[in-house]
Amino acid sequence: MQSGNQTSVLHFILVGLYHPPQLRVLLFLTFLVIYLLTVSGNGLIILTVLVDVRLHRPMYWFLCHLSFLDMTISSAIVPKMLAGFLLDSRAISFGGCVIQLFSFHFLGCTECFLYTLMAYDRFLAICKPLHYATIMTQSVCNYLAFGTWLGGTIHSLFQTSFIFRLPFCGPNRVDYFFCDIPAMLRLACADTTINELVTFVDIGFLALTCFMLILTSYGYIVAAILRIQSADGRRNAFSTCAAHLTVVIVYYVPCTFIYLQPGSQEPLDGVVAVFYTVITPLLNPIIYTLRNKEMKAALRRLGGLKEVQPH
Repeated sequence: MQSGNQTSVLHFILVGLYHPPQLRVLLFLTFLVIYLLTVSGNGLIILTVLVDVRLHRPMYWFLCHLSFLDMTISSAIVPKMLAGFLLDSRAISFGGCVIQLFSFHFLGCTECFLYTLMAYDRFLAICKPLHYATIMTQSVCNYLAFGTWLGGTIHSLFQTSFIFRLPFCGPNRVDYFFCDIPAMLRLACADTTINELVTFVDIGFLALTCFMLILTSYGYIVAAILRIQSADGRRNAFSTCAAHLTVVIVYYVPCTFIYLQPGSQEPLDGVVAVFYTVITPLLNPIIYTLRNKEMKAALRRLGGLKEVQPH
């Protein structure tokens, strides 16, 4: 890899998702609706948790962070994609590309840490209920949340600076719908072997470690749930765990597919990336509201509706 940056490219062209021209309007409307639902759904979760004092607990505090991350990740990627569909505006400045790559990996890595933290929170709540309140105090929650953001910042600064030390002298067509590591490596005018290795080790280790910690937490949680005597209690606990694991799997599996083969040029890479950039941010508000009785009750209170008491 050459040292220093000898870049002559001033802007890049985002090729976007491959699609028949006649589907352009349909795809624009589809992604627009998904984006609006993502922003409004996650915004509603944040508003509900902030307004309803009954939700001022660690689980919902972390859920607020997750909702904010989902809104910002989607906002970093989807508006530019929509402009490509509607206006055929695919150009992005060199600086804009740097910002987009940094923002995506900063927010994505923070979310990766946050999923792990939320699994640990559920582990403590279910497996250590008598000690939960003394362990997960407000100050501890603040420090843990700050740690996820700090970890995301450090990771993204490292990856972004390492990528853009490479020279980019043309071509400038990014064969992707946003500036991301695999697509940018293919445009570099230098040997990218070291970068591909670092990406594989860094992101692979981070994702695998977080995923194993999540599975470990839920392994203990499942064992604790199976000891619950009440069938309703077991059903409710399993429902919450299944919802969280569904989101985690939809987020981690596509990421693993993309970043553990950074030199890949698979045509399906863009479609796979849609899952963790567009679909997962939409799934979170759906899963955490429709499958959560407390959130549904809080939404009814926020809307001024009376709760229906079970007989």
